[in-house]
Amino acid sequence: MTGIGPRESRATLIGALWPTETQGGLLRAAALLAVLGTAMLTLSAKLQVPFWPVPMTMQTFVVLVIGMAYGWRLAGATVLLYLLEGAVGLPVFAGTPERGIGLAYMAGPTGGYLVGFVVAAAMLGWLAERGWDRTLGRTLVAMALGHSVIFACGVVWLANSVGWDRAVTVGLTPFWAATILKTFLGAAVLPLAWRFARRI
Repeated sequence: MTGIGPRESRATLIGALWPTETQGGLLRAAALLAVLGTAMLTLSAKLQVPFWPVPMTMQTFVVLVIGMAYGWRLAGATVLLYLLEGAVGLPVFAGTPERGIGLAYMAGPTGGYLVGFVVAAAMLGWLAERGWDRTLGRTLVAMALGHSVIFACGVVWLANSVGWDRAVTVGLTPFWAATILKTFLGAAVLPLAWRFARRI
């Protein structure tokens, strides 16, 4: 196993795959990556995968992978841009426009999960910049922490309107199996992506 040098330890996966030499190039790349990230978040919110006990979306997986691949600043900015798109009325969230759009939707039952997206993406980006996306074990812990943050924010928000028991029953329990699967998937994908980045 190769060691991680001091420069690489602070590098992000996207920085390793797409290095930029100038400030202007960096800004253009960041803008493009942020827009691409919001597109991936929208797509992951809309696509449902048959799963037990409820259909699964890949949105939390995409949030956390963006966090670890982009680093905390770009990941946080990307998720904030996604929320801004939703706030101005674009149908980027799950269930939109059928269940409403804009700020009214964001203030509804799923608002806490949206807040959790920002916190988790930035947190995982910070961890990734310190090498937590290079090995299966550390990535597994990081993905588990990220999912925990998202669900904690979501359940606390939901509990304010429906109570704790109901919030856990509808906002957490049905998603355990899918969350475990996505956690292990992220733990496998990110270290493999780093191996690919080192080879090229």
